[in-house]
Amino acid sequence: MKRVLFACGNGIVTSTMVAHKVADYLEENGVEIKYDQCKVQEVAAIAGDYDLVVTSGQFNENEIKTPVIMAINLLTGIGEDETLEEILEACRE
Repeated sequence: MKRVLFACGNGIVTSTMVAHKVADYLEENGVEIKYDQCKVQEVAAIAGDYDLVVTSGQFNENEIKTPVIMAINLLTGIGEDETLEEILEACRE
């Protein structure tokens, strides 16, 4: 089971919306995950404990080794299907 970190500006509203949408999509496709949420400012300090970071905020991705998927389009709806598929593939690896 993959561990996924969802990050947004305050670690509350946006990351909750994205986390629920992703978890539901993955479950529909037979993939279960464990996940937590945080502020983007916390990502560098804790990302190493996770298999994937899904974010709607900006941070310096060079500071971490964990794969990162930008998921702002899960809020806008534009390109949502492609991002969900990218996350699904990352969680299947």
